[in-house]
Amino acid sequence: MNVVGLMSGTSADGIDAVVVSLRGAPPRLEWKLLAHASMPFATALRERIFAAFRPETGTVDRLCRLNFDLGVTFADAARAAIAAAHLTPEDIALIGSHGQTVWHEPPTADQPGATLQIGSSAVIAERTGITTISNLRARDVAAGGHGAPLVSFLDWLFFRHPTRTRAIQNIGGIGNVTFLPPLTSSRDAIAFDTGPGNMLIDYCATRASAGAQSYDRAGAMAARGRASQPLLDELMTHPYFRLPPPKTTGRELFGAQFGAQLWERGRRMNLSAADLVATATAFTAESIARAYRDFAPAPIDEVYLAGGGALNPTLVAMIRARLSPAAIHQHDELGLPASAKEAVLFAVLAYETYHGRTGNLPSCTGARRAVIMGDITPGRNFAIREMNANATH
Repeated sequence: MNVVGLMSGTSADGIDAVVVSLRGAPPRLEWKLLAHASMPFATALRERIFAAFRPETGTVDRLCRLNFDLGVTFADAARAAIAAAHLTPEDIALIGSHGQTVWHEPPTADQPGATLQIGSSAVIAERTGITTISNLRARDVAAGGHGAPLVSFLDWLFFRHPTRTRAIQNIGGIGNVTFLPPLTSSRDAIAFDTGPGNMLIDYCATRASAGAQSYDRAGAMAARGRASQPLLDELMTHPYFRLPPPKTTGRELFGAQFGAQLWERGRRMNLSAADLVATATAFTAESIARAYRDFAPAPIDEVYLAGGGALNPTLVAMIRARLSPAAIHQHDELGLPASAKEAVLFAVLAYETYHGRTGNLPSCTGARRAVIMGDITPGRNFAIREMNANATH
């Protein structure tokens, strides 16, 4: 079965789209990446997305319009990936679309969680003709989970080592980790958000460059600066880091408002712009290291870095120094390009939903039970009898 996966993360840089050939079922699910295409968001659209992240500007009329306009963009990305695979829409069985997260509230002792991803699946299905499975986080949240990190399901399926304990660390807008026991162990995987990833680094780099750069290219700004230990110590007192997993976070805690506070505090301490970028970079590295020290179930033998942060040499060097003696690797060494990974995840989740199988790991998300994920929007290729038949096997 050929399945398209679509992903846009918390950094809202654009859409990663993949075509994956899938066969079989867990634990022996076979996969082959046929194509990967990236579609950056147009500047005006990205500005609208960032406006939707903020309660004061994410008004209901803007969200409504953006939901449909993003559906068009996701459909375009799906078609681009299909063309890159030298296939036609008729060759594709399903699309699995993550959408764009605009708000996420983790569950607390007082109330269940809530999460909202937009990018209309009706528009995607109508424009491509392909059955689209979307809203894949919501069912886990409805079952008492955090709806994240869902990527732990992919890590568990594909990347456990026979004898070594691994950590798969993604550094997107937010950082998240999956601690994987070896195949010889009976322990469950553990996964959670470690804290800020690139989000605060991007914020500081944008201000440091007066808007000329939206991120710290190759970690050059941070390399010119010096991280402030007093400010870093202040930042690490944030209560999120003391919460036990499972736990998730996002722009609601570590977004523009937090970035503005970090920047103003640093300026009052007479830190240069480069020092502030370096401090934000050290904050990401230290929050990852703290998560490993406090919550890793066993000593970590190997760490695999994915996401945009894995391409930042200054950040990687800070992480390597803090996690020694664990070996630090790039995720691509596992055989799946890091840039395509989360899009592949949503293709796999759509495939599992189609076959009536669960797609979350409660030990990682905190859900009460494993659940079948997502909402199904029929395309012109939709065959309910075939889906029912597959679900019985």
